[in-house]
Amino acid sequence: MDFITPLISIIDRLCTATASRASRVINLDRSMHYLTAELNELMDKRDDLTTRLERAELDGSRRTNEVQRWLARVEVIEAEAASIMENFGQSRQGLGCFNPSCCSKYNMSTEMIEKLQDISELKGKGNFERLVTEPRPAPVEEKPCKPAIGIGVMLDKVWEFLEEEKVGIIALYGMGGVGKTTLLKTINNAFLSSDHNFDVVIWVLVSKEFVVSKIQQSIVARLGLPWADSEAHELLTSKIYNVLKKKRFLLLFDDVWEGIDLGDIGIPLPDDENKCKLIFTTRSMDVCSDMDAHRKLKVELLNDEKSWQLFCEKVGRMDVLESPPIRTYAKTIVRKCGGLPLALITVGRAMANKETEEEWKYAIELLNKSPSELRGMEDIFTLLKFSYDNLENETAKMCFLYCSLFPQSYSIEKEQLVEYWIAEGFLDSSYDSNAYNKGYAAIGSLKVAFLLETGEEETQVKMNDVIRSFALWIASGCGVNKGNFFVEASLGLTEAPGVKNWEGAQRVSLLDNAITRLEEVPMCPNLLTLLLQWNNCLNRIPDDFFQSMSALRLLDLSFTSIRRIPVSIGQLLELRHLNLTATKITTLPKELGSLAKLVHLNLLRTYYLRTIPREAISGLSKLVVLNLYYSYERWKIQNSNCEDEVGFEVLETLTQLRFLGLTISTVTSLHRLSGIRSLVKCIQYLFIKECEGLHQLELSTLGYGKLLRRLSINDCNELNYLVVEGEAGENWLPNLEVLALYGLPNLISVWKTPPREASLQNLRLLNIWYCHRLKNVSWISLLPRLEAIYLFYCKALEALVSEDEKLEPDSKSFSRLKTISIRDLPALRIITPLALNFSCLKNIAVIDCPKLKKLSIRTAHNSTTLPTVHCSKDWWEGLEWEELNTKNAFLTNFTSN
Repeated sequence: MDFITPLISIIDRLCTATASRASRVINLDRSMHYLTAELNELMDKRDDLTTRLERAELDGSRRTNEVQRWLARVEVIEAEAASIMENFGQSRQGLGCFNPSCCSKYNMSTEMIEKLQDISELKGKGNFERLVTEPRPAPVEEKPCKPAIGIGVMLDKVWEFLEEEKVGIIALYGMGGVGKTTLLKTINNAFLSSDHNFDVVIWVLVSKEFVVSKIQQSIVARLGLPWADSEAHELLTSKIYNVLKKKRFLLLFDDVWEGIDLGDIGIPLPDDENKCKLIFTTRSMDVCSDMDAHRKLKVELLNDEKSWQLFCEKVGRMDVLESPPIRTYAKTIVRKCGGLPLALITVGRAMANKETEEEWKYAIELLNKSPSELRGMEDIFTLLKFSYDNLENETAKMCFLYCSLFPQSYSIEKEQLVEYWIAEGFLDSSYDSNAYNKGYAAIGSLKVAFLLETGEEETQVKMNDVIRSFALWIASGCGVNKGNFFVEASLGLTEAPGVKNWEGAQRVSLLDNAITRLEEVPMCPNLLTLLLQWNNCLNRIPDDFFQSMSALRLLDLSFTSIRRIPVSIGQLLELRHLNLTATKITTLPKELGSLAKLVHLNLLRTYYLRTIPREAISGLSKLVVLNLYYSYERWKIQNSNCEDEVGFEVLETLTQLRFLGLTISTVTSLHRLSGIRSLVKCIQYLFIKECEGLHQLELSTLGYGKLLRRLSINDCNELNYLVVEGEAGENWLPNLEVLALYGLPNLISVWKTPPREASLQNLRLLNIWYCHRLKNVSWISLLPRLEAIYLFYCKALEALVSEDEKLEPDSKSFSRLKTISIRDLPALRIITPLALNFSCLKNIAVIDCPKLKKLSIRTAHNSTTLPTVHCSKDWWEGLEWEELNTKNAFLTNFTSN
């Protein structure tokens, strides 16, 4: 019986195991249900995580290794669970507990239990603190940008700047719509395909209303750093700095309107040590300085060729543009776009579907009179308005709008513009140095904002055609009140527009037309400015023309052919500025004396003026400017019988006078004038003519030295020289700009004593004719601002600068000279004893100078910098050249008379 006890034990264990196995087989369906549910939850967790990952990876972030391994394990578990489910489906047909099917189900149940444990464990590990690593941004992000016309030269210049080690900050500046952003995008995209040493190129749109936090957020996002809207400014600054200080970066800031403190943002200052760079665009040259730019590049307007190319590209209809009439109109439209790419693109697109000649003519009419009505132009004006709104004060804005009264691309003398502004009350009305300085400062502000540009000469400014159209749009209240400024300048008008068109205006400009007469009498109670100058054929104005202009402050009739001033001039009681330059008037009306508020009376070059009644001047108690240069000369001498005519004693009563231009024709008048200190100290323009018995003109004794700006001496047969005495080193005639000497046959030397180096620092133009004893004008080599020399009909002149003068090859003499014109100088042998670098010289004219055999010009063999030589072919062929290369360089610049 001893074997029975072990047997019973074995049977008990077998029964227990069999019962457990049977239980598992019986609960197999329930296990499959649990497995399916747990697997679905794991898959949901996996899918949610994948969605979050895809969103996080959009900025270049990379999933962590932990997350990647978890997802791989989920994939394995999913496959294993799917296999169990498939086997379960196939095993449901098995019967009994001990058959093979039952054993298989038992194994399957065990697998299910193990897989449930695996899934549960995996679900628990699927809660991650961090899904992705810090992103590694691409070095460059492409910016959408179409190929641009005409930026190749500027791109090359930018690459040159980037190569300079000591250049960290580069400014690209220019007017709105000129293509600065396009240039910056092109620079950005160029780094996509080129080898470079920058770790990252970062683009930031700054804009006018920039906020430091927005710039910081742009940089943080580009660097792939985590941040929150609520994050403190200091924390962002530190975060940016700690990343950028370890990188070699290129920052591209677009549309900067004011100086930005890079340190406040967290940007290490780009310099030659960290090799980092910043390039920014701006509409203001002031910002270039505020940002301490090491290099500045002006984004220029397109030239005529590139403008036409861009316009044609946008029109896209060469079949239309090649039609001769339409091509002519198209060229006119392109000119009116003023080389501004945005205008060319906008107008080009607007004209893309215009096929008839009438449509193109109408477009020109719109651009002349109502450009904002042309499709797309108002968008351009809105863009430009940012620059206008950013002007520092209302004075600058009014001064800007005033410039639109002048024709398209018209060069305006700065001085004239400032005088207009003073008359209008934009500046101080005192005509003192403060008012002028304020006016010139306003011009500077407008140039800095690219709303004005330099004119044909340095003393002039002009307005781009598109900017002018924009200014007129602003002046009309953005198109709401079009009658405020009535401007039809340089339109070829032969008749004045009907007065109904301009009766409600504050400012009317009809200058530079071909109007012959004014027939209608307008009712203009609000009119402040009337510009009629440069209507050369205008010879008649009705007597009652001014009777209804009671508010008029400024009247310009210069360069017209009027012979008499209407008596209704006396009713302009608010008039401050009257310009009658180069008119044909013979007398001033007595009614002029009623203009008690008149401050500026310009009678320059009124050659026919013979009579000035005392009453015409004596009542002008507020007169500050009186210009009679090349004008009235018949000054009444004290105790003469001409009691009704003006004399110096009348001018003495003008206590506000600060600018005086005079013409003197007798030695007696000259001596009389020299004794009236109150007048002498005001003289800025002086014309002396036909003074018999005048042997020397003692300028210092007469007291003309300090303020004199223009001095012209004609037909004084006995004059030997001019005398300016003073202490050694004293600056002679510091403000003299123009010196003209004509018909002085006994002039031995211009100056009795040679000028000192500090003298004549502002002389720009020298004009000498018919001075037959004059041998040289060597002193001109001392003049730092000399721009033009005209020497005609001087028989004894041997040299401009004599061989006795010690000039160095690298001399700074004539550094601003633009024009040399010499004619009929039979004794002239040399211009200067050494060949000099005339860096600004544009034109040389040589006529009838047979002994002159050399041009004293040193050349770097670069024909683009050489002046044009106007001369006879025979003289040209007889020139002697030290180097053949120099002659060859000049060949393309030679023009035969």
